[in-house]
Amino acid sequence: MARKILIVDDEPFMQRLIQLHLEKAGYELVKARNGHEALDAVQREKPHLIVMDVMMAGMDGLTALSRLKQDQATQDIPVIIMTAKAHTITRQEAEQSGAAVVFTKPFSPTQLLLEIRRLLPDAPPQT
Repeated sequence: MARKILIVDDEPFMQRLIQLHLEKAGYELVKARNGHEALDAVQREKPHLIVMDVMMAGMDGLTALSRLKQDQATQDIPVIIMTAKAHTITRQEAEQSGAAVVFTKPFSPTQLLLEIRRLLPDAPPQT
């Protein structure tokens, strides 16, 4: 069974880029455009991992991350945070809120895939 990953980003290009790399690697993907949609998708889809942007309209990624980590049903889902802000403060906030990994955009899709495989060790083999 393919591992399910939720991609949360309000930029269609970024969603598509991540989707192409992860589907090629054998993952099942679900997409959301903001924190509100992400929280709904997590309840509905039960992803194994979340890749989430910080800056989004509606509810930002750090707020959604905090809510996920405060909920006993979702607190153990690994979350990879992506941010266009290279500020140390954003990285620290994400890590303190429970992010497993923080990437600064632009990032290498190969590096993202390596981190996902590290966080989901029983994930599909490399293709």
